[in-house]
Amino acid sequence: MTISVMFSTAQVFRFPTAFGEMCLAWEGTSTEPHVMRIFLPKDADAVEALSSPIIPPAIADLGARIQAFLTGEAPVFDLGMLALERCRDFQRRVLLAEAAIPRGWVSTYGRIAAHLEAPTASRAVGNALAQNPFPIVIPCHRAVRANGALGGYQGGLTLKHTLLTAEGVAFDASGRVLLERVWY
Repeated sequence: MTISVMFSTAQVFRFPTAFGEMCLAWEGTSTEPHVMRIFLPKDADAVEALSSPIIPPAIADLGARIQAFLTGEAPVFDLGMLALERCRDFQRRVLLAEAAIPRGWVSTYGRIAAHLEAPTASRAVGNALAQNPFPIVIPCHRAVRANGALGGYQGGLTLKHTLLTAEGVAFDASGRVLLERVWY
C-alpha cells in the first residue's frame, strides 16, 4: 500500500529510530516549516512524497527530539510547528487535551471526553486519536480504555505498550494499565 502525502507542496524528512524509519511531512519555508503529518515506522516506507534536499533546522530538531523520546528521554515538543488548523475543531480539542497529559500518566477516552464537556463522546475521542496526524508529538499512546485495556494505536499495540512502559506506566499480569496515575 502506498500513502500519498495529500499536500501538493509537502516535503518529507525521513529519519531512523529504534523502531524503524519514521518521516515528517512538512510544508512552508525553511525558517517557518509546518508539520503536516508524522508517519510512524509501519507507515513510513509507504509514503510517496518529495524528499527535501535541504532540511530546515526546526524539522531536523523535531526528528532528533522524536528519536530521543523513543529512546526513553523526555524532550519538550513545540506544538506551534504542527498544522493543527487542518484538523476539525473537535479533533483539535482532543489532540490538545491529549498533549497536556504528562509523561508517565494516562487518561481514558471517557475522561478526555468529560474534560472536553462532551461526556458521551468517548468513542468520538477514540476516533479523533486514531486519526492523530502527529503521533509521538501528540502522545495519543497515553489514552486507554476505562478498564485499563490499551485500546488501539496507529503504531500497533506492541509499540503503545513499549512507549507506556518507557514512561513508567505500570501494567497488571493481563497487560492492562494499572490506573494509578490518571489525568483528568
